[in-house]
Amino acid sequence: MVAVTVNLVMIFLIQLDSRLHTPMYFLLSQLSIMDTLFICTTVPKLLIDMVSQEKTISFVACGIQIFLYLTMIGSEVFLLGLMAYDRYVAVCNPLRYPVLMNRKVCLILAAGAWFGGSLDGFLLTPITMNVSYCSPCSVNHFFCEVPVVLKLACADTSLYETLMYICCVLMLLIPISIISTSNSLILLTVHNVYSAEGWRKAFTTCSSHLTIVSIFYGAAFYTYVLPQLFHTPEQEKVVSAFYTMVTPMLKPLIYSLRNKDVMGAFKKVFV
Repeated sequence: MVAVTVNLVMIFLIQLDSRLHTPMYFLLSQLSIMDTLFICTTVPKLLIDMVSQEKTISFVACGIQIFLYLTMIGSEVFLLGLMAYDRYVAVCNPLRYPVLMNRKVCLILAAGAWFGGSLDGFLLTPITMNVSYCSPCSVNHFFCEVPVVLKLACADTSLYETLMYICCVLMLLIPISIISTSNSLILLTVHNVYSAEGWRKAFTTCSSHLTIVSIFYGAAFYTYVLPQLFHTPEQEKVVSAFYTMVTPMLKPLIYSLRNKDVMGAFKKVFV
C-alpha cells in the first residue's frame, strides 16, 4: 500500500505542478507508472494466497504474470539508463538541454524503454510457457518467476537458459554502460569547474540515481545472471520480494525526499 501510494502521489504531483513539467520529472513519472504496474502484477495474487486455502494459479494466468513482470522489469532497466543520460545532458550540456531533451525526444525515449521491456516479455514468455512441465506443478515461490518455473520442466532447458542468460546480460550491460559513462562525465565536468556547490549538486544527482540502480540491478543480476547453483529457494523469495515490492517503495522516496521541487509541490498540494 505504501509503495502504490507514494508512486501514485509522485505521478499526481508531476502532472499537477507546472514546475515539474521537465524531462527529468517526465521520466520519473514513467518510472512510477512502471513500479505501480509491477506491484499490481505480483502482490494482489500474493495477498489472495495468504488468505486462501487453495493457493493455485492457472497456466494462462501464470503466463500473463510472467509477461507483465518481464515487461516491467525490462522497461525499468532501460529507463534507468535513459535517466542517467538525461542528467548527463543537463549537467554537461546545459545550454543545449532544451533542444537535446525536448518533448518529442522524451516521448521517443520513454516509448523506447517500454518497447524494449515489451520485447523482452514477448521473447521469453512464449518459450517459457511452451516447455514441457511435469505434473503436479508446485511453484516454490510467491509468483511465477521464470527461473523458478523452469525448475519444474521435464525437458532439458539448458539451451533456453543460456539464451536467457545472454539476453539478460545484454539488457543489463547496455544501460549499465550508459549509467557509468554518464556519471563519470558528470563528475569530470563538475571537477573542472572547481565549485563546492557544483560538487554537492553532482553528488546528490549521482548518488540518488546510483542508489536505485545498485539495488534494482543487483537484484536482477542475482536472479537472472548468477548461476542457479548459488541460489536457494529462500534467497530467491527474499530477493524477488525486494525488487518487486521494496524497491518500488524506495524509488519515489529517495528521489523526492532529496528534491526541493518535489517537496515544494507536495507541501503546496497537501499542506
